[in-house]
Amino acid sequence: MQKRLKLLNESRIIKKYTFLEYKFSSNFLYYKAKPELINNDLIYIKEFVTTSEYAYSFHWQKQNGELITRWDNATHHKSLKTYPHHKHTSKIEESYETTLNDIIKFIEKKIF
Repeated sequence: MQKRLKLLNESRIIKKYTFLEYKFSSNFLYYKAKPELINNDLIYIKEFVTTSEYAYSFHWQKQNGELITRWDNATHHKSLKTYPHHKHTSKIEESYETTLNDIIKFIEKKIF
């Protein structure tokens, strides 16, 4: 969790963030967070991590709620080369961004 907190604290695009939910034990980590970006966009983050499982959803939207991109690894869209990883824009696309670090880097490139 410390690595994720560090990323949220040190990213140049994140103005502030709040944790909406946070649960952990020695076997798992589950959290939801809502960072606000320097341009007032929002990211809704949901990650579930164990030693054998990783589920995520990163939802980037404008302040008015308009979707920019959502990344997740829900087990649908089996025809994609990056299955189960995919992103939603105006269509469903392959996604090579699968971690919070990847998403932050992607958004940084778009903002700057």
